[in-house]
Amino acid sequence: MKIRAKTGSETGDIEAGTNKFGPYQMASQEQKTIEEHFQPAFVLEKPPCEASPFIFSSPHSGQIYPAAFLQSSKLTPTQLRSSEDAYVNELFAHVVDQGAHFIHALVPRAYLDLNRHPHELDPKLFASTLPDFAMRDSIKVKSGLGVIARIVSEGQEIYTNKLDFDDAQTRINSLYFPYHKALRDLIAGAQTSHRHAILIDCHSMPSGNLPGFQDIPPDFVLGNLFDKSCDYELTHLLRAQLQSMGYHVSVNKPYAGGYVTKEYGRPQNGVHVLQIEINRRLYLNEQSLAKTNDFEELRSNLQILTKKLINSLPELSFGTSLAAE
Repeated sequence: MKIRAKTGSETGDIEAGTNKFGPYQMASQEQKTIEEHFQPAFVLEKPPCEASPFIFSSPHSGQIYPAAFLQSSKLTPTQLRSSEDAYVNELFAHVVDQGAHFIHALVPRAYLDLNRHPHELDPKLFASTLPDFAMRDSIKVKSGLGVIARIVSEGQEIYTNKLDFDDAQTRINSLYFPYHKALRDLIAGAQTSHRHAILIDCHSMPSGNLPGFQDIPPDFVLGNLFDKSCDYELTHLLRAQLQSMGYHVSVNKPYAGGYVTKEYGRPQNGVHVLQIEINRRLYLNEQSLAKTNDFEELRSNLQILTKKLINSLPELSFGTSLAAE
């Protein structure tokens, strides 16, 4: 079952006290763009049978680029898409039939990054002074990759002119908070039904210029914040299964986990979050962004991987101990 979630005028909180944006007027051109193109803002797919505690998410696979956004950018659509986790939602679509929930964004990363703190705002991007709560000095903001990115992944500036803060506020309130509210609700629902939740946050990574890899870059990078966001057994199971398929797997290098991993991973409270990065050369022509002939093989292998993962839950000690409580 697919639920195409609607945007709305109500704001949400990541956790109590973090949403400081407040109400806004819905008559702006930015809001009209959102209402025209992002109704819905994301898709939530529910399994046809009783759900497992597994949730899969893809916050960067959105492919809708509004005309107004394209006109505001100095980049071509293909250049803007270089930040996109192209087709990751398709690579993991099968998890719904395996008993997992799957939430994936329709909003593109170049327009709004759902894997950032909502206050990571880049002062270089805006015409006006930012409010005091803006996290101007975060590493991501300094690199130009805040919640509203200033650059694409290849370092090219996105916008022709600086933005109004009100437009940023509108994007975040209308699109960011509803996505994270849905994600929190899924986690809470899994905890209610199973006493724990397991979130796999799915991404892709460029094949070149990976920090720390001068020779052959890994096929997959698993990020668990150095065993802080999930039980180590979960990471070990995925790594062992991928290696048995012949893939080169790295753990926490160069990606230990993004905002979703850090924000929601609380294994001591029964919430396990693992980030998975897939090397784009396994399935994508990175210049044209067309699927290669290897796409179906990768998708088939991921289907085997996730089935093994979901079916192995009773073997994981954290699952067994919680189930016995």
